[in-house]
Amino acid sequence: MTIRILLLDDHAVVRSGYRRLLDAEPGFEVVAEAATCDEAYACLQRGGVDVAVVDISLRGSSGIEAIRRMLARAPELRILVLSMHDNPGYITQAMRAGAVGYLTKSCEPAEMFDAIRAAAGGRRTLSPEVAQSLATAALDGEHGLSRLTPREFEVLRMAAGGDSAATIARRMHLSQKTVLNHMSAIRQKLEADNDFKLLRLAMCHGLVDLPAAFAYRG
Repeated sequence: MTIRILLLDDHAVVRSGYRRLLDAEPGFEVVAEAATCDEAYACLQRGGVDVAVVDISLRGSSGIEAIRRMLARAPELRILVLSMHDNPGYITQAMRAGAVGYLTKSCEPAEMFDAIRAAAGGRRTLSPEVAQSLATAALDGEHGLSRLTPREFEVLRMAAGGDSAATIARRMHLSQKTVLNHMSAIRQKLEADNDFKLLRLAMCHGLVDLPAAFAYRG
């Protein structure tokens, strides 16, 4: 049986490289490509996709929220994340949103092929460095962001990156009031009574780099 694949990545060169690799592998066929979440949703409406290979770092949108919304449209879809991030926060929230596997972009092609086959069969797969990251965080007790829901995690990530409540609301298809309510819940869960503490936590957990953090507008 041929596994039909959707590629969601906002870099055309990356998608082209993955397409060449996957189309050359027996049993795989890339049937759709998308640069944005909306393009991915449109592809799913046409049907015929078994596995979506998704990058959660998408310009102008929420990758983790995209996972949730893609599965709402196509519950039978299997999603494999292929990301540059091996931070336990990203991994945990992507899996909570419904992904069945998580690899970093440094993985070998054979590892990606195996993960796609596992995803198509509904089996969970983590690359070794991803599993190590989760294990280290669990042992060290440092993964405080696990208290957040996937949506709260994305709101925090975008806010710490400098996005306003209005921008976050637009990108996540929420009202500004809902975004502000999420920020209030985030502060309570992380025991951060001001935005500077939130920024520090976001930086410590690798959600935002230092220059981006200083661009925060509240």
